[in-house]
Amino acid sequence: QVQLVESGGGLVQAGGSLTLSCAASGLTFRSYGMGWFRQAPGKGREFVGAIDWSPGRTYYADSVKGRITISRDNAKNTVYLQIHSLKPEDTAVYYCAASADGISSRDYEYTVWGQGTQVTVSS
Repeated sequence: QVQLVESGGGLVQAGGSLTLSCAASGLTFRSYGMGWFRQAPGKGREFVGAIDWSPGRTYYADSVKGRITISRDNAKNTVYLQIHSLKPEDTAVYYCAASADGISSRDYEYTVWGQGTQVTVSS
């Protein structure tokens, strides 16, 4: 069974940092590009960033560039999203997703999705 499971969300004060994890199972993880998306209340899903299968080329959305780092550990089948200098507008459900076709900002190019983890940033 192909599965992505996010963890690490929670309540954080503005200015703080958070690291989200996404553990993959049931797929050849090292062959997949991995993306992070988020969805705030009442808004559509937004691309945050992505990391290619190898050698770990990254692609970040302009809205978060400079505040996030995406990395992956192929030995652990896990991808990470570090967010620094958190703002209240970063409050959202964060999803990881897998694409067999590399990395993209387009959500429809990702075929496997996690259930999401809530991040709430208080001012």
